Amino acid sequence: MCGLIGYVGAQNAVPVLISGLKRLEYRGYDSAGVAVLKDGALDVLRCQGKLKNLEALVTSEALDGSPGIGHTRWATHGRPSDANAHPHVHDGVAIVHNGIIENHLALKAELSAAGHAFRSETDSELFAHLIADQLAQGLDLVSAVRAALSRVQGTYALAVLWDKAPDRIVVAKSASPLVLGRGSGENFVASDIPALLEHTRDVVFLEDGDLADIRRDGVTVFDAQGSEVTREARRVDWTPMMAEKGGHKHFMHKEIFEQPRAIADTIRSRASVEAGDLYLDGLDTDVLRGVDKVTVIACGTSYHAGLCGKCFIETLARLPVEVDLASEFRYRDPIVDARVLTVAISQSGETLDTLAALREAKSKGCPTAAICNVVGSAIPREANATIYTHAGPEIGVASTKCFTTQLAALYMLAVKLGRARGTLDEAKARELLSALRGAPKLMEKVLRQEKSVVKLARRYQQVGDCLFLGRGPQYPIALEGALKLKEISYVHAEGYAAGEMKHGPIALIDPSLPVFAIATQGPGYDKMLGNIEEVRARGGQVIAIGTEGDKRIGEIADHALYVPDCPPFVAPLLTVLPLQLFAYHVADLRGTDVDQPRNLAKSVTVE
Repeated sequence: MCGLIGYVGAQNAVPVLISGLKRLEYRGYDSAGVAVLKDGALDVLRCQGKLKNLEALVTSEALDGSPGIGHTRWATHGRPSDANAHPHVHDGVAIVHNGIIENHLALKAELSAAGHAFRSETDSELFAHLIADQLAQGLDLVSAVRAALSRVQGTYALAVLWDKAPDRIVVAKSASPLVLGRGSGENFVASDIPALLEHTRDVVFLEDGDLADIRRDGVTVFDAQGSEVTREARRVDWTPMMAEKGGHKHFMHKEIFEQPRAIADTIRSRASVEAGDLYLDGLDTDVLRGVDKVTVIACGTSYHAGLCGKCFIETLARLPVEVDLASEFRYRDPIVDARVLTVAISQSGETLDTLAALREAKSKGCPTAAICNVVGSAIPREANATIYTHAGPEIGVASTKCFTTQLAALYMLAVKLGRARGTLDEAKARELLSALRGAPKLMEKVLRQEKSVVKLARRYQQVGDCLFLGRGPQYPIALEGALKLKEISYVHAEGYAAGEMKHGPIALIDPSLPVFAIATQGPGYDKMLGNIEEVRARGGQVIAIGTEGDKRIGEIADHALYVPDCPPFVAPLLTVLPLQLFAYHVADLRGTDVDQPRNLAKSVTVE
């Protein structure tokens, strides 16, 4: 979710670090910093804001040295600030870290009790303290890093400098990307390939659990068991732009395929499957017990996520839920009070209509919560509590991974409300959270069917209109599928609750109209089959999304795509994927600007 780079070699590391961080700017960030060694001393500069701020600071301080590490931060724990920027330093140890330390509260309490003083609000700073403690016991740097990692639960791409080891950087990886660059008399490490291309095309992809000792004359890699292993170097011939996109043609395509990771990170940071509970700072159980209604406010794709959330919360917590367009909410004197939990959903946290609606709810005494992807943005600052999604920066204007992480957050909120109100026992909550934790692997399986979606896109790329139908939690997915197609391919598309088809949309159906029918097994399945038959009877072309093993869908639809069998509230995370891919490939075939479609902006900060 942020950029990391390291260099060991004869040249001044600072220009290498700054140049590499610039090539990682596309990942998004709120602060930046570098650390270098010179004459056995550790020099660190860091600041909030854009890289130009760091460049000015580096120039004014005439910073130089080698080896060095650099970082651009996308806040997850702690607001954007100079103090929370990386690198973090303790007793001669400097670290940069991407990822999340799940047990940071317990570790921080333990270290604080032992006399450690922390300078930041981040979880990442813990690594500097843990490693320094191990070094103080006489371990070498590689062993100290390994010992520190053994105490950490979570994800990491980690790079470590020590002022007593001026010839090396030690790095480690678990569920967060990390790539080595091999040079002549110098070596590199980065969170992504673009940072390396200016210096080398020979890269080594580390595997989960790997730890590497990087020196100017070579690199030694150890696996998770501590055994020395060989990881073969690969020659990369990507252009810098291709590298930023990870080899994908567009950022949107890359972000579609990042969704399993994003969901895993969002769940990991909040949900405890073992305890059957969700950790939501700012809204304690007593507050949630006192709630007798939930109002969700959002715009666009986030509004569709809220509609899914309505299904989750009403079923699991037995609370009535109203989902409101934020742009309408504040202009009708809404009837809300201290017993109505208001949940604001916004990817950027800066959506003006949603922010204004949140303030309206607060003015009426509502307890408030935000679901947001950007730490420290306006909406989380206003809300009593926030569930941060960990989608990372989303470059494509058409939201994909931010939508599905919002679904995961709403699912967890529903479980939290159910536990607080006594509508879910611990065993049922564990079952629900376990199903959610299994979703990323199922999503990966759906994404592997991309070739089938491409065939459909080629067949229907010149279509003028398209209809999407769904029921229950799949109705918002129909809305989202239509929105994605409209946004990036400029094809007129409509999403409808399937039961409403006879109340108007059925008049549109003829042999030229493709109709997507989301017909996974579960509640409403038989009714969806009836809707499909109604479309077929009028000559419409049916593209069904069904459950694996459902032969009946394959018999009555013109085309069928399948998702793995799963609980009904996990299914929206799967069924939206082929719709995203269909919209993407139709737009690509039509030659539109996929990542920056006309007339649209990523964050709507005006009315």
